[in-house]
Amino acid sequence: MPKPPVPLSGSVCVPCRLAAIGAVVAVLAGGFAYTAGWLSPARLTTSRIVNTFQAAAGQPHPGYRRNHAKGLCVEGHFDSNGDGAVLSSAAVFAPGRTPVTGRFAIPGGNPSAPDTSTPVRSLALLFQLPNGEQWRTGMNSTPVFAVHTPEQFYQQLLAAKPDPATGKPDPVKLKAFYAANPETQPFQAWVKGHSPSSSLANGAYYGINAFLFTDRAGNTRAVRWAMVPDTPYAPITDAQKAARNYLAADLNQRLDSGPLRWHLILTVAQPGDPIGDATLQWPDDRQHIDAGTLVLEHTTSQEDGTCRDVNFDPTVLPSGIKPSDDPLLAARSAAYAVSYQRRTREEALNPALHRTQANGDHS
Repeated sequence: MPKPPVPLSGSVCVPCRLAAIGAVVAVLAGGFAYTAGWLSPARLTTSRIVNTFQAAAGQPHPGYRRNHAKGLCVEGHFDSNGDGAVLSSAAVFAPGRTPVTGRFAIPGGNPSAPDTSTPVRSLALLFQLPNGEQWRTGMNSTPVFAVHTPEQFYQQLLAAKPDPATGKPDPVKLKAFYAANPETQPFQAWVKGHSPSSSLANGAYYGINAFLFTDRAGNTRAVRWAMVPDTPYAPITDAQKAARNYLAADLNQRLDSGPLRWHLILTVAQPGDPIGDATLQWPDDRQHIDAGTLVLEHTTSQEDGTCRDVNFDPTVLPSGIKPSDDPLLAARSAAYAVSYQRRTREEALNPALHRTQANGDHS
């Protein structure tokens, strides 16, 4: 067993639609901001985080996610083998098949950024459970996160903001941030020791944050998960490092030969393991359960594909799974809500926005 290494139609009142979207998202974002303690003027706010993402992108990119802006939609299903039911009563772990909509992406707010602009890739998934519930998750190609609090994340964004003169982050500022935040060392060490994979298809993707799984008997355990590929890992090549865009073309070429598969590996914490700190891994000897196989079958453009209007909020969970006390979960949920509100408003005000961008204009 492997271990983890709506478009408008008819007559629509656009202002009314915007008001409805804004009201719902504002309530959600406000609720998470309140629980995270961000509403004090002296503290960090969700909007400041999202605004910093926008500034780091260099110029406005209306209609796109404020982070992970470059990506493509994928579709497929999850075949559960039933073994995950020992940990959670969630319907997704009962034996059977669950439809999945997903999205591969790279971090950053520029949808035209080079694929090699970051060593990290992401895979977000929405499992549509037969009982009407959903499980949404956003995973990265690193098993740990660089920081463990929203404030640290914001400071990292400021340190990594591109210098207008060079278009790249100031190495002095980055070095100072890392020196002041030793919690980033596990992430830095992992990235240095693991070359990015040569494809989206042969990389593992990690949930990073811990979640609480409850079984039918009421037992609750902390769990992390990873998607581990059947496709053998290979490191990025020199030719790929020199290419600006290769990940999407490579994935489509592989899918032309058939579906791609990953195993959903659930890792169970033991007493004393850090539950609320995404910068720390759990020991390798923890229990690992192969809960089934993710099968991805085809892609569509993020401009008009099935994932375009999905907010991959990691706190949208089915019965049997709950968030842990990791502060990044509330921060991610709130930031995703603000990003979703902004981009859907831009799309509603300009229905032709993505049609233009799908033809190659990402400005």
